[in-house]
Amino acid sequence: MKEIIFATGNSRKIEEANSTLSAYDIAVTPAKIEIDEIQHQDSSEITKAKARAAYDVVHEPVVVSDTSWEIPALGGFPGGYMKDVSDWFEAEDWLSLMSRHEDKTIYCHEHVAYFDGEQMRHFVSVYKGVFVSEPRGRIDASESIERVVILYGDLTMAEYLAKGSIASAGDVLEHWQQFGEWYTTFNTDRQADPKDPDGAIAVERIV
Repeated sequence: MKEIIFATGNSRKIEEANSTLSAYDIAVTPAKIEIDEIQHQDSSEITKAKARAAYDVVHEPVVVSDTSWEIPALGGFPGGYMKDVSDWFEAEDWLSLMSRHEDKTIYCHEHVAYFDGEQMRHFVSVYKGVFVSEPRGRIDASESIERVVILYGDLTMAEYLAKGSIASAGDVLEHWQQFGEWYTTFNTDRQADPKDPDGAIAVERIV
């Protein structure tokens, strides 16, 4: 069995990683560490920077995950700035922004990045969702978007949380599957490819 350190203290993210990676015979070891996130319009750059910062703390191969949101009707807002925006917005603020737009589509980008001091690998899956007309589900100040978006099924993420579910972006977590498929065949002792020293790849799948 392979092992990997997952730099997070988020119980939902830990459960998601464990539930998916167990099928690949990969054991997940959570590590709760403080990471100062960079500000960047490109959420993939935020995730890769988090992976490098996490490695600087644990000094072992590590993965991190990050989530960003894209609303086509709002020109891609909030993108990589979701973490700050979610601190300011309540559920009603999202609905107010969307009230004059016919297109209620939203995309959830789920990122995973691995770094071991030399090798960087980045994976992303995009989950299509839709805004509902009114807030639904449990009320939590840190989960405003979860109350107004359906990503799969017919419940908002907050409604899944209220039922005791982990409220993932999808019933199949493609981003963790991508990592699991790669990591099971990755030789952790090999050297970085001189033609690709950063080793960053992004495989995007829309589900």
